[in-house]
Amino acid sequence: MNDFLLKNYSLLTHSVEAIAALTGILLFKRYKNTSAKYFIYYLIVVSICDFLGSYTKFIENNGFFSFLEGTRFVRNYWWYTLFWKVLAIVFFTFYYHKILRKNKFKRIIKYSGIAFYLFSVVYIIFNIDDYFNSSLPLISILGAFVIFLCSGLYFLEILLSNKILVFYKSLNFYISGTIFIWWLIVTPLVFFENYNNISDWEFVFLKWQIKLFANLAMYLTFLFALIWCRPQND
Repeated sequence: MNDFLLKNYSLLTHSVEAIAALTGILLFKRYKNTSAKYFIYYLIVVSICDFLGSYTKFIENNGFFSFLEGTRFVRNYWWYTLFWKVLAIVFFTFYYHKILRKNKFKRIIKYSGIAFYLFSVVYIIFNIDDYFNSSLPLISILGAFVIFLCSGLYFLEILLSNKILVFYKSLNFYISGTIFIWWLIVTPLVFFENYNNISDWEFVFLKWQIKLFANLAMYLTFLFALIWCRPQND
């Protein structure tokens, strides 16, 4: 299992991301008049940005990006912090601001997103060295809190409306449930980041297994939801 993960972790992750994005593209006409089109854009950007984050593989052994050797960019912590831990959270605040109907909930999401973004920028500026060399656990935790807030308000709005009768047909229900569970599973890993090195391969493989299965479950759920759901059900 460990050898399999070592050889195929990135391939499996990129593949399932690409399949979800491709499905979104093929079904775009179905959702083009709904807010779900922004989620399809997000899936496409995720697939591209996650692939670009693999640039570190081409630094060693006189690779294409060997000129980055000895610079701060030799590791990709900065890229995934910027994209996945900051901009992805900002996207979801934008998305939930679009799909929520209650103005009170929309304001909560809006100001939470702005506050999170401003805090992240300031925190990165004052911790610039850690930004390039670690995963910045505080931003991960606050980002998870924002995700829980977005999905929680969405579920509350469903409970307070007639949508509860057909919730299982809504794309946004599957998105909300999936991202809630994904962040709930993955976020605790940041507390053990110090063990994520070649001196403790057992933890490295455990982390890979958790993230791989979480990613597979998340993107396969998105894939199912895009195919199963209909725009009128959102």
